[in-house]
Amino acid sequence: MAKSLIVRNVDEELVRRLKMRAARHNRSAEAEHREILRQVLSGEPDDAFAEVAARLRELTRGREHTPSEQLQRESRDER
Repeated sequence: MAKSLIVRNVDEELVRRLKMRAARHNRSAEAEHREILRQVLSGEPDDAFAEVAARLRELTRGREHTPSEQLQRESRDER
């Protein structure tokens, strides 16, 4: 079920820009707001991934790492 979100104390200039952007995309300001939230938050890492990444960083802390560009050069040289 969809939920409602109320945003208060939004700067007038921001509201103006939201309405202009919505008009460019043939949407209401509310629909544009939803789309902006969807786009921005879909790029956020999943908490599960963030936890795994944090554990991996902890496990490899202090170890020497080979820079990716060096690995790419070595791979090309092997061909």
